[in-house]
Amino acid sequence: MESYTVYINYSEKFDKYYIGQTENFKSRILLHNAGLVKSTSPYVPWVNILLLEKSSRSEAMALEKKLKNLNRVRLIAFIEKYK
Repeated sequence: MESYTVYINYSEKFDKYYIGQTENFKSRILLHNAGLVKSTSPYVPWVNILLLEKSSRSEAMALEKKLKNLNRVRLIAFIEKYK
């Protein structure tokens, strides 16, 4: 059974968080850091700070949406709780 990863990356240089979901995180982080993802390319390099496994893509997409709707303070609190 496939699993999906919801991830939170951080750009220290720009003090920016990025939330995404994927089937293959190792490949995805390489794309982010190679500047091949349009929305994240201006902020490289990215460091992963949290990975959360979900059993279905729909669960991963729901969590990704929830996290993207959090303000910065709540996102940081979420990261601290689940680190």
